[in-house]
Amino acid sequence: MVKMNSSYNIPAPWDTMKNSAALVLADGNVIHGIGLGAYGEATGEVCFNTAMTGYQEILTDPSYAQQIITFTFPHIGNVGANPDDIESLVDTPQLGARGCIVRGEITRSSNYRALENFDVWLKQRNIIAMSGVDTRALTTLIRKKGMLNAIITHKRKGDFNFKSLKKRAALFKGLTNLDLVSEVTSKKKYVWTEKQWNWNSGYRIVKNPEFHVVAIDYGIKKNILRCLATTGCRVTVVQAMTPADVILAHNPDGIFLSNGPGDPEATGIYAVPEIIKLIESGRPIFGICLGHQILCLAMGAKTSKMHQGHHGANHPVQDKTTGKVEITSMNHGFTVDRNTLPNTAEETHISLFDGTNCGIRLKDKPVFSVQYHPEASPGPQDGHHLFSRFASLMRATKAERISVELDNLKLNS
Repeated sequence: MVKMNSSYNIPAPWDTMKNSAALVLADGNVIHGIGLGAYGEATGEVCFNTAMTGYQEILTDPSYAQQIITFTFPHIGNVGANPDDIESLVDTPQLGARGCIVRGEITRSSNYRALENFDVWLKQRNIIAMSGVDTRALTTLIRKKGMLNAIITHKRKGDFNFKSLKKRAALFKGLTNLDLVSEVTSKKKYVWTEKQWNWNSGYRIVKNPEFHVVAIDYGIKKNILRCLATTGCRVTVVQAMTPADVILAHNPDGIFLSNGPGDPEATGIYAVPEIIKLIESGRPIFGICLGHQILCLAMGAKTSKMHQGHHGANHPVQDKTTGKVEITSMNHGFTVDRNTLPNTAEETHISLFDGTNCGIRLKDKPVFSVQYHPEASPGPQDGHHLFSRFASLMRATKAERISVELDNLKLNS
């Protein structure tokens, strides 16, 4: 747990940095702003996020790889930054978002957990940012035209070669058909036992875990792992390309399919064949976000690119199995086509914003997944019951497996 720090590094006055950054859109339009964060340029897809809090978690979520985030909430950075709120499993600068666009000035940090100013943190993470932008107008443009391809650039003197920038922005093909999981997945196997943050004691370690879960890292977030640990799981995290037989050799009680960036069909080229084998094993499987999409692909369903995607912490989703509505956090630019789901799958969740698919379960296997992020705590705990649901499936399957093994021992004795 971070401790209070009364010393902050404050950036130069806001009005001295005008016209030092620009967002150059693929259609040739240019939006000027005040440079923040790292110097340089980055190409990516521009989306908007409606969350009012959690900007550190959002910017370090590997699912945002090759994206530039426009925050619709005007006050970003006002609670500073600290190392506890980083979501990427491998703490590598710029593993998440490529860029950040905000409306207002980054003010002095106002939170007892803050250890540094947000602008300083952006520089350390090599994230290029800009402020002074009419983010409402940019959001309206995205809603009208869809997520935009662009280059965000920050130079100390603001001397930009816009002709070259416009040409290179137009050459960026976007995220369709792009596998980004290989860029963000962990390079080695990890064992995770850290539980969720506690007000008095910070992050604790799970003792005497009831379950062993293997999590496939397509770009996993730390708080997902913490939620699994809090549910009583010791988690072995493996690379996205890990074969099914290697995963099953760990003898897991359950298998988790994580969130991640890029086009699920591109990642599915190597992931789907292995997930099919994992489904056939009969072990409980739980997927979130990209994990949900790849799981559906393994069932024979199709995915497609969304117009503006879902990015925020206020998305209402209905659980069709209970009738209840949950306020959820979302971050995805692709969606599962419910009309392509097989008869063996049941749609369990739908978005109340646009009716898109947000969850499924298999009727004949202990397998389920959701499109949203239950670990991100909007609501604040509306979706946490899904981890308990996963634990219940593992408990039942584990008991059944032990019963079968005992029966076999009796027959052979």
